[in-house]
Amino acid sequence: MQGNDPERTKPMEKWECTVCGYIYDPAKGDPDNGVVPGTRFEDIPDTWVCPECGVTKDNFRKLA
Repeated sequence: MQGNDPERTKPMEKWECTVCGYIYDPAKGDPDNGVVPGTRFEDIPDTWVCPECGVTKDNFRKLA
């Protein structure tokens, strides 16, 4: 067993704010709010809010 984490091998997915339509792109992150590029949505702290409208992470949905 090599100890590979299946979560780390999944492609990074974009998430959309259901309130304002802001798209969180993990390739870009949200550097203005302390989220470096390459950060998966699931790894963003729960205290993070949408930079456009201020709602919490539970108001985002994964884009297909």
